[in-house]
Amino acid sequence: MALSLGAATPTAPPLPRRRVVPFRATASPPALDRRRRPQNVPGEFFVDHRCIDCQTCRWMAPEVFKGVDGKAAVAAQPSSQEDRTKALQALLSCPTSSIHTHKPPKDILQVQNMFPLPLDESLLPGVYLCGYHSEHSFGATSYLVTHPQGNILVDSPRYTPKLADNIERLGGARYMFLTHIDDVADHRKWAQRLKCERIMHSGDVEEGTANVEWKLDGNGPWNIGTDFELIHTPGHTQGSVCLYYKPLKVLFTGDHVAKSEESDDLNLFRMYSKQSVTLQLDSIRKLLEVEFEWILPGHGYRIKYRDVQAKNAAMESLLANYTS
Repeated sequence: MALSLGAATPTAPPLPRRRVVPFRATASPPALDRRRRPQNVPGEFFVDHRCIDCQTCRWMAPEVFKGVDGKAAVAAQPSSQEDRTKALQALLSCPTSSIHTHKPPKDILQVQNMFPLPLDESLLPGVYLCGYHSEHSFGATSYLVTHPQGNILVDSPRYTPKLADNIERLGGARYMFLTHIDDVADHRKWAQRLKCERIMHSGDVEEGTANVEWKLDGNGPWNIGTDFELIHTPGHTQGSVCLYYKPLKVLFTGDHVAKSEESDDLNLFRMYSKQSVTLQLDSIRKLLEVEFEWILPGHGYRIKYRDVQAKNAAMESLLANYTS
């Protein structure tokens, strides 16, 4: 896969800046432990007090998990094998290991082998959910895109040898694209294991990412081969970048924009952003020119629009909400 990144040559990183907790998740208080939250219904599965409310279990297994009093809880025990499998996938993906069963589940190894998990084999062939979310990325989602010219790992999951083995069976990864500084998690371990080249905007490079192989400079856009375009979308952070997978009309948005959990509206989650709302809205306007129909965010629920016009209507509604 030809990598065309313009001026994206290694440059000296900027001075480290103070980290600000992004998107909903907050660090779990050390005094709290693995005790069952009283908000869980009785039964095998339960969530403990260390939950950081990252939403992961709620969109992975919505039949089982709900938000209660600011954190996740089991609202209904699995009533089918499908629900149980989804609950175990959420258990493995929980960034704080806050989901438990009373006894070690006998089928957990079978569920481990499901990751990376195909998102939709008919509509999104070759796009996988990595699972194994990391608390160091505040519970962010990582994806794997398989491609004949080289696979791409989008943001970093929690490193586990089992997941690494499974990714290697799918061809490994030639590139690791890091959408922004908050979701880098175990990027160094993955780069060492998979021998992939990391791509990140220089505006977000800090001490922990100083050695990434490709540092994007300027406003782009940049391309990875002919099928992938990198779009600079500052606002959440200075170096936020979205990945546009053209043939499938998919946009990986990192923390730039996502669906509100309470409605179908799009949300910038301004309280977690590090730059001005004006800049972030300008980045949203830039996306009106991009012909995607899917949003695969770093946090929260993925979105499939009917067509590009429906996507633009949602974007324009978001802009109106912030400018009216």
